[in-house]
Amino acid sequence: MKTLRKVLKWVVISLLVHIALFIINILQAGKRSPDGRTIGDILGVDPENATWEDVEKLSRADTMQLFYAANAPDFSSMKGEYAARVLSGGVLGNPTALFTHHVFPTGKLDLKTHWEGKAFLPPQDGESWGYNIFSRKHAGGAVEVFRTRKMRTYIGPTRLGKDGKNSLHLDYSPFNRGIVHTMHDEVRQVNERLFICAGYMTPFGGPLNPGPFVLMGPPTEWVGPDEDE
Repeated sequence: MKTLRKVLKWVVISLLVHIALFIINILQAGKRSPDGRTIGDILGVDPENATWEDVEKLSRADTMQLFYAANAPDFSSMKGEYAARVLSGGVLGNPTALFTHHVFPTGKLDLKTHWEGKAFLPPQDGESWGYNIFSRKHAGGAVEVFRTRKMRTYIGPTRLGKDGKNSLHLDYSPFNRGIVHTMHDEVRQVNERLFICAGYMTPFGGPLNPGPFVLMGPPTEWVGPDEDE
């Protein structure tokens, strides 16, 4: 009985800690409305020359304000494979990166995998979609690149903020099961080579608890997902 009580106590404490961290992470994202600053104001550099390192320097709240200040990209121009970076910041920054690199690729914990980017095709016959790019290290130093985690893409009103603008949406529900079925990303553009993005999943707070990342061009050629997709 004492052992059971200790286990239940540990479970309750652990649950409360996780809830507290989610609340803090949500608060660190700041208000969901634009504060009136421009992209240049937020970054402190000319937007046309901005890089992902400039975005990485921002606080979690300023990163989201950058997203609200940006606009949806020209959908017809999004073609090919783009490199990606998970942005740090926020109390759940490290767990988000852990999930993105080592769970998202396969659905199971794999410390040898790494998320590398996303690929897009412009709309064709009313349909558009893309996929994610991952790498896996093998013994001897060999690196395997694999392409999976397809998503449906479309332009539509943001769910993240209250700015009334559109984003490029990446909807994973048509092609994925489990927790990734609930994943949703939004993409906006800083300049021709840099895109500010955020992803969210229903079990972890949905749009209230975004995980920011960037995509970087210029894109390389579209390859297509692996044959077993």
